[in-house]
Amino acid sequence: MRRRTALVAALPLLLAAACGTAQKSATNASPSSSGHAAASAIKVTGEVGKKPTLTFPEGKPSLTSASIKVVEGEGTPAKDGDILTANVTVYNWDGKENKAAGSDYDQGRSEFVSVSPQLPKALHEALLGAKPGSRVMAVVAKDNLTPEQISQAKQQGQDFDTTSQVLVIDVMSAALKSVQGTAVDPGLSGVKVENPGGDKAPTLTTKTKEKAPKKLVVKTVIKGNGPEVKAGQTVLAHYIGKIWGTDKKFDSSWDRGQPATFALDQVVKGWAQGLTGVPVGSRVLLSIPPELGYGKEGNEQGGIKGTDTLVFVVDVLGAA
Repeated sequence: MRRRTALVAALPLLLAAACGTAQKSATNASPSSSGHAAASAIKVTGEVGKKPTLTFPEGKPSLTSASIKVVEGEGTPAKDGDILTANVTVYNWDGKENKAAGSDYDQGRSEFVSVSPQLPKALHEALLGAKPGSRVMAVVAKDNLTPEQISQAKQQGQDFDTTSQVLVIDVMSAALKSVQGTAVDPGLSGVKVENPGGDKAPTLTTKTKEKAPKKLVVKTVIKGNGPEVKAGQTVLAHYIGKIWGTDKKFDSSWDRGQPATFALDQVVKGWAQGLTGVPVGSRVLLSIPPELGYGKEGNEQGGIKGTDTLVFVVDVLGAA
């Protein structure tokens, strides 16, 4: 469901993209001093918030991983478990053409990047402690990759026996971890939302004899003060979904223990329409009729029939 991001373009990091399940790196050792010296020879120019230009040293690429803080930002340093809104640019360092492999700046969008020790070591060290407004660089070489990752990359055209990848990451902000604020009754007859406050998940009850609304209903439970979600953006959200009238829960990010990311141009129309214009930091209730949900076919895997109205409580934690 995700659009292609710069991290996805980084072949060995395919499973380490934003908010995904990351592969463990091949070693827990810190990037070596020789690797750091080689990485320092890469010249990074341009302002944070604009696509960087990289000038590589002559000769063969370094095959040793390293991380460098290029520009120091301001604010709270990133720590493990944080999800950052960032612009990522990836280069293939082959000592010849050193071509760019992808950049969020080319797409005109940011992406979400999780700070996790499960990332390749150099990338983790680059992100750890990064502040909003920072620019960091990670050289990811074969010493930070598992044999499986190296093999996967070779199958996709990247040979880590002779090349490395260089990631320049502009950290724009840190996504919210939870929605905070005063909750109000959404005022939708037949649906009840309990808000325990803090980081705890809300309770959604949809068992009712009331008839489901025929049109899309969007009700604010907690109003955020962040920027409004734009059509087509990727949203970072916690949510719970139930079927109107039965109280049957078919999905919950809270149950999985981590928020999910959704590109609004790749989800059901009720989500795309209902979340567009919602301020980040909000908790909203969505009642989605079948034609704006899964249609007449329903969703057999989720136990959703073609006549079911879907009800969601969604916490909008970020938009990129």
